[in-house]
Amino acid sequence: MARLLLEVRRWALVVSCAPLVMLAGCPQEKVAAPGKAPAQATAPAIAAGPSSGSAGQTGQTVAPPTQAAADAAAKAAKVQQLINKAEAAYRSGVDNYRAGHLDAARLDFDSAVDLMLTSGMDLKTDPQLADEFDHLLNAVNSLEMTALKQGNGFSPVLEAAPLDAANEVTFPANAALTAKVTAELKTTQSDFPLVVNDYVAGFISYFSNSPAGHAHLLRSLERAGKYKEMISKNLRDQGVPQDLIYLAVAESGFQPQALNARSGAGGMWQFMPTGAYGLARNGWFDERFDPQKSSLAYAKYMKTLYNQFGDWYLAMAAYDWGPGNVQRAVMRTGYADFWELYRRNVLPGETKNYVPGIIAAIIMAKNPEQYGLDKVVPDAAVVSDSVTVDYAIDLRLVADVTNSSLLEIVALNPSLLRMTTPRDMSFDLHIPVGTLDVFATRIKDIPEDKRASWRFHVVRSGETLDGIASALHAHASDIARTNGLKADDGVDTGDELVIPVAGAVASAGPQRYAVRRGDTLITVADRFGVSVEELRRWNHLSSNVVKPGSSLAVVAPVKLAPVTHVRSKAARGKKSSHVAAVPVHADSSHAGTKHILSKSNSSSTATKKSSSTTKQKSTSKTK
Repeated sequence: MARLLLEVRRWALVVSCAPLVMLAGCPQEKVAAPGKAPAQATAPAIAAGPSSGSAGQTGQTVAPPTQAAADAAAKAAKVQQLINKAEAAYRSGVDNYRAGHLDAARLDFDSAVDLMLTSGMDLKTDPQLADEFDHLLNAVNSLEMTALKQGNGFSPVLEAAPLDAANEVTFPANAALTAKVTAELKTTQSDFPLVVNDYVAGFISYFSNSPAGHAHLLRSLERAGKYKEMISKNLRDQGVPQDLIYLAVAESGFQPQALNARSGAGGMWQFMPTGAYGLARNGWFDERFDPQKSSLAYAKYMKTLYNQFGDWYLAMAAYDWGPGNVQRAVMRTGYADFWELYRRNVLPGETKNYVPGIIAAIIMAKNPEQYGLDKVVPDAAVVSDSVTVDYAIDLRLVADVTNSSLLEIVALNPSLLRMTTPRDMSFDLHIPVGTLDVFATRIKDIPEDKRASWRFHVVRSGETLDGIASALHAHASDIARTNGLKADDGVDTGDELVIPVAGAVASAGPQRYAVRRGDTLITVADRFGVSVEELRRWNHLSSNVVKPGSSLAVVAPVKLAPVTHVRSKAARGKKSSHVAAVPVHADSSHAGTKHILSKSNSSSTATKKSSSTTKQKSTSKTK
C-alpha cells in the first residue's frame, strides 16, 4: 500500500506541475496525460507461511489477498478514476483557454473542481486527493493570472489603486503647498489625527496635478458611494475612525474584486488567501471579495493593530508592512513614531508612501472644492435583499425568478467563484431589493435537486412553447409535462413556466458566434440585436475587422470572482489553528511576501507577520 500511495502521489505531482511549467513559457506543449500505476503497486500482499515443498526455494506459498488489501486497492482505483476525470476536464479547459474561449474554459475548470468537491471523498484527510486539489487550483490560478495580465481574464479588468500608480514617484518639498494645506486643516473636521508635512503635501500635489493620479482618485471616490454607509457602520461598531474608510483608496480603489496577481491578495481590503480571518474561502466562494464581510474583518483587524501600537499611523504602517516588522523597527530605534521611523529610513519605500498617501486622500476628500473634486458624483449605494440557501442554485435561475438579469445577480454576489451557489453548505445569496417574496413563491415549484439546472420563464407576447424550448435548450414536450399542459395547449402572455433542462446544457456559457465569410461587426451586431461598441468591448477588439472562423461573444460575458490559490513552501509544512488571512498592500515592491495573522496562546493581542519574520510581543517606546 505504501508503494501504491508513493506512485500515485508521484503521478499527481507530475501532472499538476506540468501545466504550470507549460503556462509559464511553453503553451504549445501538450498537457501530460495521467500516468498509470505499475502492476506491482496494486498487487496483493504476500503472506509468509509454511509450505509443503512445492512453492519454490523460499518454502512459501502466496496467500489470498486480505480484505483490507482488497479495500485499499478498490479505494486507490476510485481515487485514480476521480483524478483522471478531473484532469480530463482541466485539459479541456486548457484547450479552450488557448483557443481564446475564456468562458468555456472557466466552465471546464469549474467542472474539474466540482468533480472533486462532489465526489463524496474526503479531500482533507486523504493526502493524495488534498495534493491533487491544491495542484488543480494552483494551475487554474496560474491561467487566471496570465489572463488578467493580458486584460482578458475570467474576472473584470480592474483599475490600479491610486497609490500603486504613485509608488515610484519622488515628491520635491513645496513649502507653499505645505503651508496652504496646514491652513486648510484648521477648518477640516475629522475623527482621524490629520497632519501635514512635505510628505503628505507631495501626495496632494500628485493627486492634484498628475492626470493619472487625479483620475484614479476621482474614480475611487465615486465608487466609494457604493459601500460608504456599510463600511462606516462597521468602523463605528468597532471604534475605528470613520476616515479610515479611505485606506481602501490605497488598497483597491473601492473595487471588491481587486486582485494582486503577484501575491494573491484580494478584495477591497487586500486580504491574503492564507487562512480566514473570519472569511471563508473554498471551491465555491471567497469571502475576501464580499464587501460586507471583508469590511467587517478590516475594521476588526485595524482595531487590533491600534490596540497593539496605540497609534493610528503605526497601525496603518503595520497593516501594510506587518506588525512584526513595525514592532522590530520601533524596538531597534527606540521610537514609536511613524514620522521618526520614516526619517530614519527604517521603513520600506512602499510603507513610507502608504501612510502619507492615505492622509492626503483623506484631506482632499474632505476639502473637495479646493482640489477639483467637487464635481464627484458618488455611485449609488449597493443594496439588496438576502436569502440563505443550503442547496445549489444556478444564478441564471435566480435571475429568472427575480425578474432580473444574470449580470445583476453576479454583481450582487461578488464572492461567488462559479455560476452556482454551493451544495450542502449555507450561503447568503443576495437578490434585488423587493424580490424576496417572488423568489420564495416561484422557487418552491422547482425541486431542490433541479435548481442547479432547471430554468424559469415568464411568457412574453408572441412566444410559443416550441420557441421557448429552443431558446432555453429544452424540449417542448418536457415543458408541457412539467407544467401540466397538454401537447396541443398554447401559452399566454404572462404564463409562468418551469423549464426542465439537462444539467450539462444548463451550464453552457455565454452565447458565442462563429464568424462567417462576409461578416462584419455591423452585420453580427444586427443579427443579435446588440451594438458594435458592445461587441468590441466584450471581445477586446480595437477595430471593426473580424476574421472568418473567429469566435465572438455576442452577449455580455459574465465575470465571476477571480480564483486564487497561493501557497508558499513554508506554509505547506506549517500547522496552526490560528492562521488567518490578513492584508498586504497590492502591487508593492515586496508584494510577494506573505502576511499571516496569528493569535498567541499567551496573549489576546493579534499580530500580523511576514513569512520571513517571527512573531514578537508588542513593545512600544516613546521619545
